[in-house]
Amino acid sequence: MEKTTVSKQKERRPGKEKAPARSMVLQRRETMVSYLFLLPALCFFVGFVITPMTMGVITSFTNASFADPKGTFVGLENYIRLFKDKIFLKSAVNTVIIVAVSVPAVTAFSLWVGSSIYRMRSGIRSFFRCVFYLPVVTGSVAVVVVWKWMFDKYDGLLNYVIRSFGGQPLPWTASESMALWCIILILFTTSIGQPIVLYVAALGNVDSSLEEAAKVDGANSFQVFWRIKWPSIMPTTLYVAVITTINSFQCFALIQLLTSGGPNYSTSTVMYLLYEIAFKTTKEFGYADAMGVILAIVIALFSALQFKVMNGGTTE
Repeated sequence: MEKTTVSKQKERRPGKEKAPARSMVLQRRETMVSYLFLLPALCFFVGFVITPMTMGVITSFTNASFADPKGTFVGLENYIRLFKDKIFLKSAVNTVIIVAVSVPAVTAFSLWVGSSIYRMRSGIRSFFRCVFYLPVVTGSVAVVVVWKWMFDKYDGLLNYVIRSFGGQPLPWTASESMALWCIILILFTTSIGQPIVLYVAALGNVDSSLEEAAKVDGANSFQVFWRIKWPSIMPTTLYVAVITTINSFQCFALIQLLTSGGPNYSTSTVMYLLYEIAFKTTKEFGYADAMGVILAIVIALFSALQFKVMNGGTTE
């Protein structure tokens, strides 16, 4: 009797049962329909992302220019030239400075603000989220125009305040030593909106019963944050760090509208120099594409490093 019961149980296991032919046909049909719905987005992605990226990599090995769009194959000549170009190296250093300052500052400030307002009443919390998110939805041109007026050497708001206290006006964006920090300040103010909103949502989803249990066990505020809240918001922190890193590396419109890379390339970044080489000065497409390839590789390495560190050294 026991053997027959066991054999019947094995026969009734769901994994052993074969799916009906009708359900297999239906599943196949649903899969085809899903792929058909994805086809327009896939075509757009291949046509406007994958194809230009491939063409850019291929062109980086040529001497293509505005006068000769096809160019001829020159191998690694453009890449060798890059690391001998003082302007490119200076732009690369400026880019790294922007990333090294902006990413920790944006992440830390956004986390601090999110931690401060996520327990407030919904109306007050919504007001703060709106205030901090406003620069994100405002056009970059309008934001830069306002900041350009504030940094104006003669009639700017900041120098007006300095004069009213008896101080000497500062050159701000006209100074090689100050211009890059002005760029970082503007980038900071326009980058914190989305992270703050994300942190408020992430902190609001932390299990409050775990916090209460930890406090009952004698944990202080820092221990509650570090042991309970921080692991819960780690995915949000990873996303904020990666997105801020990519946006900082690709900083372009702000520099173009405010300083045009000056004075004396003190605010030039790799992204802006790429545009300038390709469309304004020498119009060397191959050389500019080589810069783009190097920038893409560096962004990928930085992002991979952030995934590695924030995932505790695992790839899961």
